[in-house]
Amino acid sequence: MASGDDDARPSDDRDLVDGQLPMTARQEHFSLAFTRMVAYVAGCAVKTHETDYEGVDITITSSADYKRFWGAEFDLQLKCTTQQQYLTETHMAWPMKTKPYRKLIRPRRYTPAYLGVLLLPEDADQWLSVDEDRLITESRMYWQAASEFEADNGTQLTKTVHLPRTNLFDCAQLLAIMKTIGDDEGGYR
Repeated sequence: MASGDDDARPSDDRDLVDGQLPMTARQEHFSLAFTRMVAYVAGCAVKTHETDYEGVDITITSSADYKRFWGAEFDLQLKCTTQQQYLTETHMAWPMKTKPYRKLIRPRRYTPAYLGVLLLPEDADQWLSVDEDRLITESRMYWQAASEFEADNGTQLTKTVHLPRTNLFDCAQLLAIMKTIGDDEGGYR
């Protein structure tokens, strides 16, 4: 399942804030909810997986008929963090453990794989604001196709990936990903 900062920091007292869900579980579920909202507004569907063994959390599908395929889809590994230091002027630098990284970049994957990292404010009270007129979140997700990541040299315990800030996970970019996969005209897959 999607994970919070567990790739970046060990569990600590912040995880048990008020006797409710641990903070890492809140981050995990918030990243899933964020992704679902974007997918549903874009007209896509979300498939869940009973296990995270293959290194993906959900599969996003489209029912559109593209040039080459009907029903394009991709697997998405989700991560979530409140650590703003990972965000630079041009990209988000996300450290991944080697084992899930290797699963994500497998070159012979049947379904294309992507990584999405949701960046949240450190204060959970700022994650979401709801009133009668709107729902506002100060979070944003950056993504990258796993096919764009470097090959694993087999010697590192972690691998830092770079998700461009231009890759902001929103409806337009999600539909562009689907079109790229469905048209199968090259590019990242």
